[in-house]
Amino acid sequence: MKNWSLLLPPFGILISGLAVLYLKAHPQPGVVHTQDLLGIAYLPWLAAVIVAAVILQGVLVRRYMDTCLFPLVMLLASVGVVEIARLKPALLITQLRWLLIAMVLMFLVIRFWSRIVRLVDYPYITGICCVVVLFLPILFGTEIGGSRNWLVLGPFSVQPSEFGKILIVLFLAAYLSDHRKVLSLPKRRLLFLQLPPLRFIAPLICIWSIAVLMFVVEKDLGSALLFFGIAVLMTYMATGSKSYVFLALLFMGLAATICYMGFAHVRVRFDIWLNPWQDPNGMAYQVVQSLFAFGTGGVWGTGFGYGHPGFIPEVHTDFIFAAIAEEMGLIASLMLMACYVMAFWRGICIALSCPQEKELLLAAGCSALLLMQAFIIIAGVTKFLPLTGITLPFISYGGSSMVSGFILLGMLLSLSKERKNV
Repeated sequence: MKNWSLLLPPFGILISGLAVLYLKAHPQPGVVHTQDLLGIAYLPWLAAVIVAAVILQGVLVRRYMDTCLFPLVMLLASVGVVEIARLKPALLITQLRWLLIAMVLMFLVIRFWSRIVRLVDYPYITGICCVVVLFLPILFGTEIGGSRNWLVLGPFSVQPSEFGKILIVLFLAAYLSDHRKVLSLPKRRLLFLQLPPLRFIAPLICIWSIAVLMFVVEKDLGSALLFFGIAVLMTYMATGSKSYVFLALLFMGLAATICYMGFAHVRVRFDIWLNPWQDPNGMAYQVVQSLFAFGTGGVWGTGFGYGHPGFIPEVHTDFIFAAIAEEMGLIASLMLMACYVMAFWRGICIALSCPQEKELLLAAGCSALLLMQAFIIIAGVTKFLPLTGITLPFISYGGSSMVSGFILLGMLLSLSKERKNV
């Protein structure tokens, strides 16, 4: 029972937040009208999410998996659901529906993990599938929100890069573990860098090139930084060699310089980052309004439901962290970031307990991927990095992001099997 009780805080936040929003929308007691009943249409979906979470926690307990990571993620998801209800009430049911679907897919990953994990034995097939997935938006993509990284399939919009990041982690875990000795003991010197033969680092250079191509063609800086960063980080974790880090940074610096001089949209993106006040009501409007939201919130925030996050375009997706900072303040923002760090720490503990090198790299890669994605989008909305187009994991609105996040969570939990909690 003590393990199931970990779910009480996240769902307490969820139910309390929705109750506050309902009372704020109906401050005067009276007769309930038909139009008011439409405002509680989300309750069956909310109940389904709560029941599914309790069942999943029971599955984790019975299978001797990590029992702290899932409640942490549900805490983040609860904050996201409440914020969606606050910012875009019409999307609340959709977000709950995607959350339920994501939890079901997480269970399927856990159930069939013995078959899924075999993908690490076929690194090149996984790598080819990743390249195909990432190139689909280039060939058949639709531009939404300034980035051509979406596939429109009837009433649904899918972001292939969200699923490509899962494949890239699987590929890197397999490739790096198979060639770790060659990559760790290079025999060629390039200036001050110790490098192996070109054929062994060619896949890494290919990943870096795909990241640059995603930025230039798809205008998706967030995914480009994410793919580039996870490739560099996992390579360093596998080899411990700083040469790959320097080589990657040199490659990215050279590519960024060429792209800045050759492509107008790249120059615009960097100019907005360097000086958004040159065009505060135009191209830099989102960044400026986000900075105003952080300044308005201060330490303690304006109070939940009393801010004006609606001034920020697409606040329920890329800029949801700015809305949280405005209404809940710096303290709540730091606590939210602490949740991501704690989830990363649990993932690293799982990785260190894995008996095989492939599983260790896979768990570490999944953990680092979630933390890196959170860092990139938070850095983007605070102007620490150029504006990116990725979502805040488990919080932002979006089906692709929610599903891919819970698939990564299912992979981490599956790798924690037969591990005692620490």
